[in-house]
Amino acid sequence: MTISSSLNAGVAALKANANRLATISDNIANSSTYGYKRVETDFHSMVTSGQGGSYSAGGVRTTSQRLIDQRGSLVTTNNSTDLAVRGRGMLPVRSSSQIGTSSNEMLLTTTGSFRTNAEGYLVTESGLVLLGWRANSDGSIPNVSRDTPAALEPVQLSVNQLSGSPTTEMNLRMNLPATATDAGAPGDPQPLSVEYFDNLGKPETVDIELVPTVPATGSSNQWTMTLRDSASGGAIVGEYVLTFTDSRTAGGTLASVTAVSGGAYDPATGSFVVNVAGGPMEVNVGLIGDADGITQLSDTFAPVSITRDGSAVGTMSSVQVDEKGFVYALYDTGVTRLMYQIPLADVPNPNGLTALDSQTYAPSRDSGTYFLWNAGEGPTGELISFAREESTTDVATELTSMIQTQRAYSSSAKVIQTVDEMLQETTNIKR
Repeated sequence: MTISSSLNAGVAALKANANRLATISDNIANSSTYGYKRVETDFHSMVTSGQGGSYSAGGVRTTSQRLIDQRGSLVTTNNSTDLAVRGRGMLPVRSSSQIGTSSNEMLLTTTGSFRTNAEGYLVTESGLVLLGWRANSDGSIPNVSRDTPAALEPVQLSVNQLSGSPTTEMNLRMNLPATATDAGAPGDPQPLSVEYFDNLGKPETVDIELVPTVPATGSSNQWTMTLRDSASGGAIVGEYVLTFTDSRTAGGTLASVTAVSGGAYDPATGSFVVNVAGGPMEVNVGLIGDADGITQLSDTFAPVSITRDGSAVGTMSSVQVDEKGFVYALYDTGVTRLMYQIPLADVPNPNGLTALDSQTYAPSRDSGTYFLWNAGEGPTGELISFAREESTTDVATELTSMIQTQRAYSSSAKVIQTVDEMLQETTNIKR
């Protein structure tokens, strides 16, 4: 009968408003939870067909949805590994209990306060470990599949770890005095010592002697460069004849480099290779005719720029994460080394992700398949360090919704009370 449907509709309304109150209470309880995404409850009417002109109340039902695509405000912190995403995209994480297993589990979160644990892994207080791609020994990131987490591994940074790298490249930029190759010049050599690091991180030197060729008449514009390795007992590892041009357009630049001993000069790269005690080392002196290489001008010897790669043994002092997701280790020797790259995962429908504990989410059929982007590329935003994302809950809005829900609940209870009184009147017809 119609009056019974009214009772059922009132009961459905009580249940619907109770569901809404549950989501409101959850939102308010997590108003200070970093990375929390508020839940919204929608009401949908239920319509049942009546017979014989009568109307049957269908009631109401609810659906709840977590608004994962909403972004909270970012607040600054004093921890370099507090991470948040400015824009679209999510950080890949995994439960720390899966470390050391063959699990390919990948969860997603928008923010996290990561700190090194006893093993050096970047882990949150809730037990989530940050995932990334480990850099190669030369500082490059390997080519990996972007639609699977198989190549991701827990980020591990052993603070106070010792590290060093050998020198494999050296760049020599200097000016040699042109007057030293004139007839009658004293022919004094120009000494130069360049420090490098061997395979064990120990400092060694390449001692360079530049001897001008003094002709009987005119100018030779020619020097002999001899390289000796301290790690090899001062043995000569390379000897080269440098000839400079005195043309009007390219005066003072290299005209030719001839190898007496050591590796041949490569005009395409402007370098040659010598073998020091630890292995081959590429020495760059500049291209033929290039003013940025070794020059011979005026009457002054001036080492303009002497650079080399490699580093002495140093202790990791801090960690930095840039907006592209690159994780760098900083050593007390001043050396910075790329360790990992943190990608950002994106799905077509973020609100379709399955919500889990600790503000984490898992891909689902409703969310669509994910793709691992470089931060700042494609649809994804930047990765911000020294920052956390606040909850998307607005307490004022939730309290207003609570008042509305309370009123609706009271009204629904009144409907049930009224139906009860009407049914009582019906039973009182016959006394």
